[in-house]
Amino acid sequence: MVGWRVAVLCLWVSCGSVAGQLEYSVSEETERGVAVGSVAQDLRLSAASLSLRNFRFLSSRGETYFGVDLASGNLVVRQPADRERLCGAKAACVLIYELVLEDPLELHKVHVHVLDINDNSPHFPAGDVQFHIPEFLMPGARFTLPNAEDADEGSNGLLSYSLSPSRHFRLDMGSRVDGSEFPELVLEKALDREQRATHRLVLTARDGGLPARSGEVQVTIVVVDANDNAPVFERSVYRTEVPETAPNGTVLFRVQASDPDEGSNGEIRYSLSNSTQAKLRHHFHVHPRNGEVRVAASLGSPETLLEAYIEARDEGAFSLASTAKLLVEVTDVNDHAPEVNLLTLSSPVSEDAATGTVIALLNVRDEDLGPNGKVTCSMYSGGPFKLKASFGNYYSLVTDGPLDREQVGEYQVLITASDGGSPPLSTRRTLTVSVADVNDNTPSFPKSKQELFVAENNAPGASLGHVFAQDPDLGKNGLVFYELLDIISEGQSASSLVEVDSSSGAITAKISFDFEWLRGFHFQVEARDGGFPPRSATVTVNLFVVDRNDNAPVILFPLPKNGSVPVEIVPRSARTGHLITKVVAEDADSGSNAWLSYYIFKASDSSLFRISANMGELRTARLVLPTDAVKQKVVVVVQDHGDPSLSASVTLGVLLSSSAPQVLPDFEDGWETGGHLSAQNLYLTIALACISFLFLGCLLFFVCSKFSQSAGCCTQSCCHSPEELRYGSKVASNPCMSSATIDVTTVERLSHTYLYWASLGLGYDNNSLLLHGEYSAAVLRNLASGVELNVPISCLQIRNRKGDHANVNAMVSIFYGI
Repeated sequence: MVGWRVAVLCLWVSCGSVAGQLEYSVSEETERGVAVGSVAQDLRLSAASLSLRNFRFLSSRGETYFGVDLASGNLVVRQPADRERLCGAKAACVLIYELVLEDPLELHKVHVHVLDINDNSPHFPAGDVQFHIPEFLMPGARFTLPNAEDADEGSNGLLSYSLSPSRHFRLDMGSRVDGSEFPELVLEKALDREQRATHRLVLTARDGGLPARSGEVQVTIVVVDANDNAPVFERSVYRTEVPETAPNGTVLFRVQASDPDEGSNGEIRYSLSNSTQAKLRHHFHVHPRNGEVRVAASLGSPETLLEAYIEARDEGAFSLASTAKLLVEVTDVNDHAPEVNLLTLSSPVSEDAATGTVIALLNVRDEDLGPNGKVTCSMYSGGPFKLKASFGNYYSLVTDGPLDREQVGEYQVLITASDGGSPPLSTRRTLTVSVADVNDNTPSFPKSKQELFVAENNAPGASLGHVFAQDPDLGKNGLVFYELLDIISEGQSASSLVEVDSSSGAITAKISFDFEWLRGFHFQVEARDGGFPPRSATVTVNLFVVDRNDNAPVILFPLPKNGSVPVEIVPRSARTGHLITKVVAEDADSGSNAWLSYYIFKASDSSLFRISANMGELRTARLVLPTDAVKQKVVVVVQDHGDPSLSASVTLGVLLSSSAPQVLPDFEDGWETGGHLSAQNLYLTIALACISFLFLGCLLFFVCSKFSQSAGCCTQSCCHSPEELRYGSKVASNPCMSSATIDVTTVERLSHTYLYWASLGLGYDNNSLLLHGEYSAAVLRNLASGVELNVPISCLQIRNRKGDHANVNAMVSIFYGI
């Protein structure tokens, strides 16, 4: 018959789990499949919810006598349980199970009490008993009979004794210190060996079961004669304490008994009495002569009181014996380290888990007793975790702060369980807790701005560089994609100029760049991760186009007119360094590619001309000789400093003339060089030189004679009004002015951006500036357009070319500005 009872105790724990205790009772030897109780009903759950909540039924001892039927939710018998085999002589036989439910986490203890049934008969381990009793013993003598044993508990194991009828003996019950009883044979009437030498009795033990079971043993009494003194112990009870780990051979007692008899009747031998339980006999060894009691085997679990009886028997022909009680208390020794059992572990844990999230549930226990079995649990992890006591010996590992996988991706949590022994024993267990990634990091560029350089004339599709952003997250959360933000820069859409690879961030050109058209622009690239929701960041890229020497110099001045060679007129009186013209050029490139230098590539007479390498000013390198050809050609090359360098050239015609010609000659024909003087020309040259020296002598005399007049005239105002300048006849009538000619016919051919200085030392008495009739209008137009003629001389005269010529000392400064 199966009987059961249930008691439920629930305790709510701060970590969110529920714990309780269920108790059931079942008789031993119950058949397989019998329901003991309804676990689901006692937990107030449906049977179907057990499977949904990952129900587990765990045994602390690893046995499978009971289980839970998930279909019905009942606690059922898996195999019949034998209480005596499971629990031995314990008063209560309890099997402990652990019940675990998840979502939410619940932990319950299940105690199954195995109830005893009367399935064992009493028996006498010592077998038949024989006594040798002297005939002279007086009535009242007592002889200890062996105890019967019954493996059942309660009333089923409660024994009563009876003795077969005898005129000389009766049965009496003796009591021990612990209150237990044992049978004794009491001599009622003196024995007479001559009448009867042997008495055979039957001792019966009967238990209290229903129906009762019984066992018998035969007691044989042999009546002997002579030895009438039995050994006597010094004490009737010997008591000691011994640690549970006492090694074999440890001396527990040294008992001593005395016998006043002489000879063999007084010689004593010690041994364990038949009254000692059979299961205790192997624990002790008694030396037969000196009475030492030693440990012969492990004494068992601590806090156990072992009771044995030692017998002292003489060696007379009819030996006598007496007994003394041995009480051995086994004390606990801290010989068991705590055990740490992991019931559940949630790993990995999300890095955004809230504080207090349960990660693991543990159970600790120690098989020692008392302080030696009291366990304390501690933890070290180096991370945001703490250990919380749930109930009993259960602990929860919970988070105690924020987690960051990018800082620490995995923790080694060290759990240490220590008992209260001296010295204490401890057990360590390491739990690996991994941190799962969430998308909590934004991609980041090394710099907010990035510079790239590309040489112009690149091929479309050429690589310009790349952008790179880092995201410390894992998986898709750390996978970065790039996108070009289409913005307008320098009047152009960024997407029409460059493109960005979405996976690598490589930037390539979509067009060929021209430095002269576009020197640089900027655009933005966005880096976006693959998380949800995605995170993004941007970087500004400044792209600079680097110049190449792909433009040759361009000559701006002088330029051919109508396909003809530009001509410059140089008076034969020009001195060394006379400015012929200035070659003006420009280069669309920049830097060293636009630095220009000038040189004469070819000239009709290379000794007559020189050009400044940096300014491009073409000047005379010497005085013009009469033998120099009238028409001269000069090829000027303008070259930049690129690699390789580019160049341009211009061909100039130079006309050597004493006066301005009415019609410029044609310079398209071949190159002329100065001819050799003939003998006739040589004579003419010598005659002309003589006449010139004579003329200069006369002129010097004339100047000296006019010196006094010149000094007086210079004190008068010789600067005239515009009207006077406009009409040369009025100016010419001024008596203080003589005519001298400064030829500025080349003014209109000179660039307006340069400064020219001309100094003519022709005397100092009279001064005049002659503008030839055919060029006067052009000069006046230049003056009207902003050209300044600064002539720091005493008088300025504009008159017809036919006027008189006199000594002139003039400094003319002509400033032209565009």
